[in-house]
Amino acid sequence: MYAAEKYRENTAARDGEIGDSLTKQPIKKTSIGGQALIEGVMMRGPETSAMAIRKPDGSIEVETWETGKQRWYTKLPIVRGIFNLFSSLATGYKCLMKSAEISGLAQEEEPSKFDRWLEEHLGDKVTWLFSAIVTVLAAVISVGLFMLLPAAIVKWIGGAFHASNMALSAVEGLIKIGIFVLYLYVVTRMKDIQRVFQYHGAEHKTIACYEAGAELLPENAREYTRFHPRCGTSFMLIVIVISILIFSLVTWSSIWVRVALKIVLLPLVIGLAYELIRFAGRHDNLLTRIISAPGLWLQHLTTFEPDESQLEVAIAAMKPCIPENGGDEFGR
Repeated sequence: MYAAEKYRENTAARDGEIGDSLTKQPIKKTSIGGQALIEGVMMRGPETSAMAIRKPDGSIEVETWETGKQRWYTKLPIVRGIFNLFSSLATGYKCLMKSAEISGLAQEEEPSKFDRWLEEHLGDKVTWLFSAIVTVLAAVISVGLFMLLPAAIVKWIGGAFHASNMALSAVEGLIKIGIFVLYLYVVTRMKDIQRVFQYHGAEHKTIACYEAGAELLPENAREYTRFHPRCGTSFMLIVIVISILIFSLVTWSSIWVRVALKIVLLPLVIGLAYELIRFAGRHDNLLTRIISAPGLWLQHLTTFEPDESQLEVAIAAMKPCIPENGGDEFGR
């Protein structure tokens, strides 16, 4: 407990106080990141990844696997952003489905004829197929909700008020942020999602506890902030902000041409956002605090205060991911 108390004395930072949480000076900056699951947490380290799930009987099941070798394209700035994003989404989806099974959420039912046909003809590829379908549907919905709809609204506004392209892009960006925040708010009203967001908070607190050099115990981790600059919520907000700047150069002559060009430029936007949030996660200065502030504020919607049992699960997922040689810091 001494390390946690010393940490608080030096920073005067407490959960819920974003201004104070931005002043925290962790002992180290780890590259380990995670994702909240159903009754569990997944952590991804430089060498080993793990997920820990609370089973219906109260025990914790931990699974580990090799993170995988880094390819040249996963190390190249800008380019690595899009590859790492898709890799994280694929891994996260698999872990999410697995957590539903282990936690007991996915009840065993008699498979239908269609399920049996899929299992017979596709075998282990069934999970990959459903993952691909979900990804495609998510992409279509995202394009419609965050590209087509805002563009259509702003195109109408531009025709009515004859605003400049820069002004139109700014309004489009504000509409995107509004849709994003509204979506998050609606999601937080769902009780099942609230527990996931508690595990999200547990994930952040565990990483903060580790970065501060405190022993990984639930009673220590609960003393740390549930907000973290490398959070996926912050990443999505940075993507929207960067898209405002990049897409301001795209024509407004046609909505369909604009949307098509925005899709083409999306990998660049994601790559820049990845580098920016990575930079913010590696450094602690005035610039990175300014960059991180909006995302940290938004995490009030996506991270809830966890209980000690949830912190216990997050810690169980974190421990296998810590390399013995300490090579988990950025830049190593």
